[in-house]
Amino acid sequence: MDITTKNTQAPPPAPQPSVAEHKRAARGATRPGDRIFLGLSRGSGILLLVIMAAIAVFLAYRAYLAISKDHGNFLTTFEWNTGAIPPVFGIAVLAFGTVVSSIIAMVIAVPIAVAIALFLTHYAPRRLSGPIAYVIDLLAAVPSIVYGLWGALILVPHLTGLFGWLNDYFGWTGILSWDGGPPRSLLTVGILLAIMILPIVTNVSREVFRQVPRMHEEAALALGATRWEVIRMAVLPFGRSGVISASMLGLGRALGETMAVATVLSPDFLIHGSLLNPGGGTFAQNIASKFNEATEYGRDALIASGLVLFVITLLVNGAARAIIARRKEYSGANA
Repeated sequence: MDITTKNTQAPPPAPQPSVAEHKRAARGATRPGDRIFLGLSRGSGILLLVIMAAIAVFLAYRAYLAISKDHGNFLTTFEWNTGAIPPVFGIAVLAFGTVVSSIIAMVIAVPIAVAIALFLTHYAPRRLSGPIAYVIDLLAAVPSIVYGLWGALILVPHLTGLFGWLNDYFGWTGILSWDGGPPRSLLTVGILLAIMILPIVTNVSREVFRQVPRMHEEAALALGATRWEVIRMAVLPFGRSGVISASMLGLGRALGETMAVATVLSPDFLIHGSLLNPGGGTFAQNIASKFNEATEYGRDALIASGLVLFVITLLVNGAARAIIARRKEYSGANA
């Protein structure tokens, strides 16, 4: 019996997609709708960068016009007199007041906010955590001027006892000495800013802690860990980058807060050794209080101080991004 075989020809290989097609497929931009959405998203990002660059150029140009005519050292002068001939002004007091008040606010607000977020997500029963979270959300929506009025009418009069106690027990340090004047100082500003940024940091931290994988917590419990050990070993490492981001959001509001600071602070363009005595100032407060009455040159000088605040904000956010990028591999979350 003869067996005949047929030579079958193999089908031609399928054409390989090009590198550009691979990139489009990876981005999901293979259909018209995807390509349109990709273009709009990319355009929005570029537009944001253009706006930021335009703001920086505007601030730098107006700052140059002011600083070129300044007869004082812009960084170290303890005076703000743009109406004098020749004009003399500097940002030493404003930079000191802005940084110190923001640090005080962060030191007070961040630990309390993290503690509240942990309580709401891991300790409080649902019927209690819901109303508390709702109240915190409402506090985040309160306008700044309302906080300022509350601070001037309620907070400032009730701080005399605290200032007296700090002076009695810690006045020897010099930083917490008090001369008995009205408590309209940088410490008062820091306390008020801490109250204002507390809802922001709490809300973001709470949402981050809710995203902790349940398997991580159950694994820690299976190993015999207590509830606090679960939080320390599983929750806090996972949420570290999120807490840093929340803190930076709060710091951004503290750095740029205007009306509330102007309501409770008595500025005098002097750097005092004590945080309890009136004096000091911040960038935003100085701009808000002097802008309407300033001349054209005075407004350029205020814009120059705004440029410094702009740079400080960029540096703070850049440092936060660097910290998050360095620690995200240990947190289990993406920055």
